[in-house]
Amino acid sequence: MLMKGKRVLVCGVANERSIAWSIAQRLHAEGAELAFSYPNEAIEKRVAPLAESLGSSLLMPCDVTRDEDVESMFATVGEKWGALDGVLHSIAFAQREELKGRFVDTSREGFRLALDISAYSLVAMAKRAEALLAANRGAMVTLTYFGAEKVLPHYNVMGVAKAALEASVRYLAPDLGANGVRINALSAGPMKTLSSAGISGFKTMLHHHAERSPLQRNTSGDDVASTALYLLSDLSAGVTGEVVHVDSGYNILGM
Repeated sequence: MLMKGKRVLVCGVANERSIAWSIAQRLHAEGAELAFSYPNEAIEKRVAPLAESLGSSLLMPCDVTRDEDVESMFATVGEKWGALDGVLHSIAFAQREELKGRFVDTSREGFRLALDISAYSLVAMAKRAEALLAANRGAMVTLTYFGAEKVLPHYNVMGVAKAALEASVRYLAPDLGANGVRINALSAGPMKTLSSAGISGFKTMLHHHAERSPLQRNTSGDDVASTALYLLSDLSAGVTGEVVHVDSGYNILGM
């Protein structure tokens, strides 16, 4: 088992359809001990039974817009476990109204909020996780999307936030690498999740992706979970600062 004896913090599970949940299940199947975070009480009610089903007893509140919450979460992990082998960052948010209409109409507050939660949260978490991960030469993985690279309908400010997230991965790589810690981004194809439900025309996007991608199918939770397992395990010991696409090859296409 690739993750036997390893401990991973999973941030971003919203429900059983979350990409982070697919990854958590795969990590658990490979022997990992997991901890989970949640941003508010509504999400806690969904995440608690899921965490319990995988034998996790470490479930912590963390609103990533609050530095004190991030500090507290990693302090708790340090007290309970002493060190970490992996951190999964699957956190993104934009106000629904910012994903409609024209990008040029994005509000200042909508832009700030999307960038804060979707991109800066990775930086804030990396700063606090570094010492815990360095002890075991661990790794961080964040989830991104092709909208960071190309213009996609109705993705708007989230595309800009994901672009900032990917750039952050590259800039964090040498900082963390000095202590033996790796960080990579996983760019998954479109999948039915709570987040994607807020994107207009998402069903059309799924159909187009399945029809046009080289593998002629949509991305599955298993596809993404397998690659995340690779990036969080020792198999990827020489990989850092990368954006790995798991999208049935869609990203290679021009027209």
